[in-house]
Amino acid sequence: MLGHRTLNVQDYLSILKRRWWIIAIPVVILPILGVAATYFITPQYVSTTVVLVDSQKVSSEYVKSLATQPLDTRLAYIEEKVLSRSKVEPIITKYNLYADQHISMDAKIALFRSPKTLAITPIQSELARTNGLPGFSISFTASDPHTAQQVCADITGLFTTENLAAREDSASDATKFLQDRLDDAQRKLDDQDKKMADFQKQYMGMLPGDTSGNMGLMSSMNSQLDAATQSIQNLQQSKSVYEALLSAALAQSAPSGVAASKAPQAEQTQLDLLEARKAALLQSYTSEYPEVKDITRQISDLRAEMARAPSTPPSAASATPAPKRPESMSVVQLRAQLSGIDNQIHQKEAQQAHLQSQIQSYESKIQASPQVEEQYKALTRDYQTDQAAYNSLKAEINSSQMTNDLEHRQFGETFRLLEEATLPTEPISPKVSVFASAGVGIGLMLGLAIIALLEYKDTALRTEQEVWDFTHLPTLAVIAWSGQVIDAAPAKNGLLKKLFNRKPSKDLITDAQG
Repeated sequence: MLGHRTLNVQDYLSILKRRWWIIAIPVVILPILGVAATYFITPQYVSTTVVLVDSQKVSSEYVKSLATQPLDTRLAYIEEKVLSRSKVEPIITKYNLYADQHISMDAKIALFRSPKTLAITPIQSELARTNGLPGFSISFTASDPHTAQQVCADITGLFTTENLAAREDSASDATKFLQDRLDDAQRKLDDQDKKMADFQKQYMGMLPGDTSGNMGLMSSMNSQLDAATQSIQNLQQSKSVYEALLSAALAQSAPSGVAASKAPQAEQTQLDLLEARKAALLQSYTSEYPEVKDITRQISDLRAEMARAPSTPPSAASATPAPKRPESMSVVQLRAQLSGIDNQIHQKEAQQAHLQSQIQSYESKIQASPQVEEQYKALTRDYQTDQAAYNSLKAEINSSQMTNDLEHRQFGETFRLLEEATLPTEPISPKVSVFASAGVGIGLMLGLAIIALLEYKDTALRTEQEVWDFTHLPTLAVIAWSGQVIDAAPAKNGLLKKLFNRKPSKDLITDAQG
């Protein structure tokens, strides 16, 4: 527009009245072209499914949960496994996806993984007002509705399968790791058991718990030693008695003259010895003890024999010598008794020596007990540490096995399908309404742009206001448009030349410049 003045509403309405057809043509044609273009564009269908995350069905107080990481982290890990080439390529081959695009398999996989094709969206918990993830949705876009549904279902199945496999593998790996640790702990515990057994075998009787027993045994052996010593003393006294009895018996078997002179004295000595022996025995035993009863019987017999002995004059006895007689049976018995007493004395002395040796051995064990106890405490401390580690690992592996069994039975955290993969009935693109609206909008902007360009290049003056804005001179007259173009001669004034050479207009306005 000549002068490029500021336009008002009236100017805009005037321009629209003169050039409305420039807007109407693209506004009508472009929507038609947009609608027609939808028939040449491959439609895209979206199938969607919703998966909920079910928490563990058994309390974690009884069975430890394997969910040590947040759900979004584990979901991202499972997503990477599901979208790996080994999982995606078989699906592309199975449904012959993107066959019409004639691209490489790498390009197909990249197109399959793109957010425009496959979208995995976590569902935030709004009721709980937390950032928890009760589930997620999976959407897949394809050119065929059935293909979109089937691929979406396959992807959902891969998610549930991978989640279950990941949890089972985690439980199995935990169990295997704990089993290896348990085997190591078992070997260490076995080594400690062997060391403990060897130590107890080496220091038997010197262990901390054996001290009281050793003291008791040593006390008992001291009592036995005292008893053996007392028995030896008693046997020594008995031996003296029997030796005296043997001497008396031998004196009786001597010639009659000698026997007659020595018999009363020997018998009295024998009686004294027997009574002394009985008195010694009664200090330790009762009158019912066999040896006491035997000596009592011998005393009675000896006294009876002494009472029956005739009183023979010494001269007569010495005048008539008696022949030598063999030893009587009492002498043989006395010698046998003496031999038995000697054997008993030897046995008691051997027992006494053995008891003394045992007592010395137990004394040495008691003296060495503090050093052994120190070593035993160190060994026991290591054993208890290994035992505690073994028991702890045993409890852990039992819990891990329970968790493994829980995952096999699918009582742990699982992905549950809330909505099956939908079968889309209408494509998400192209939409006729969108293309038609876009055509109207583009046509309107194109028409306005063309009008603006034409108005910018237009130099015609159509109203008195335009003349005033351009010349700042009053209008003298208005000449009506005749419908014909006037061929004006070249004008000296450049302004008249512009006025007569411009495009035809309804009103031709002239000014006062000559």
